[in-house]
Amino acid sequence: MPARRHRGWRWALGLGIALAGLLALCFLPTNRYVEVPGSAESLKPYVTVRGIKDREKGQYMLTTVGIVGPASPAVLLWAQFQPYAETLTKAELMGSDSSAEYDLLQRYYIQSAGTNAIQAAFTLAKQPVAVNHLGIYVMSLLADSPFKGKLKLGDTITALDGHHYQTADAYVKAIAARKVGSTLTLTYTRAGQTRHATGKLMRLPGTKKAGIGITLTEHTTVTTTPKVTIDAGEIGGPSAGLMFALQTYTLITHQQLRRGQAIAGTGTIDGTGTVGQIGGIDKKVVIAAKTGAKVFFAPNQPATKALLKLDPTYQNNYAVAKRTAKAIGTKMVIVPVKHLQDAVDYLTQR
Repeated sequence: MPARRHRGWRWALGLGIALAGLLALCFLPTNRYVEVPGSAESLKPYVTVRGIKDREKGQYMLTTVGIVGPASPAVLLWAQFQPYAETLTKAELMGSDSSAEYDLLQRYYIQSAGTNAIQAAFTLAKQPVAVNHLGIYVMSLLADSPFKGKLKLGDTITALDGHHYQTADAYVKAIAARKVGSTLTLTYTRAGQTRHATGKLMRLPGTKKAGIGITLTEHTTVTTTPKVTIDAGEIGGPSAGLMFALQTYTLITHQQLRRGQAIAGTGTIDGTGTVGQIGGIDKKVVIAAKTGAKVFFAPNQPATKALLKLDPTYQNNYAVAKRTAKAIGTKMVIVPVKHLQDAVDYLTQR
């Protein structure tokens, strides 16, 4: 009788260990994340032009990459068998940012994308648009930045030693023209309050130029008639810029460009309409095809020697999109774009 009780205890212990292992496999978070095809979202709810309704059949769609994580061991194992799932460390995905900082950064990026898209659409349509340059967003700070602990992600720098500039490039050039070690006072806003921070300029890594050790993006607002509002809700990042601009352009010019089709795409955009490279385009092609898109616009920045020198792993978005479309057997047309005009020309002439 005692021997049977002993065997029962060992069985229960073994079962408990097995259950604990299974729970850890399924739910214990790791330091890794998995990128997968996300969603293809109609832009009709996100882009609003006062007094104009989008009654044309079909839709423009922005495309996203889904992020799963922190991923459990079971999810990481699952990802190994998915053709368009990519495993990343937290540092590879977010850099040195915390999860909260990363999410905030994505919101700033999409706000900037929306502003640039409106400017690009009105400029291409030859309609008036007033751009108000507020300054430059602080998107991140280097660990050895002289302003670390003074500036925060999301602050807007509005002046250098009291002087306001009209573009981000002008701020960068003004700082680079100074000497390493010289003192600079920044004027910046945070939560509606104006503040000041003083520090000595650092030598930027890999260069001989002076800098303040931040990454940045333009902080502008635009005024148009009719008024355009872009709000993508919980979606973040800069890659919806091209599709925001297409939706805006189509509405303000009252053109019928979609011909009843679902038109997807991706790409950053600046105020002049220039389209830039994005990440995860293979995953975006997959979800666009799955959602029924007939056309997919892909940024076309060929891998030049200069780009490959900066990033030996660089691959042209258009080339990757074409390769992915062929691999999944979709008839969706992949269209290369370098400028908003390219997308409009394709839709007009097809």
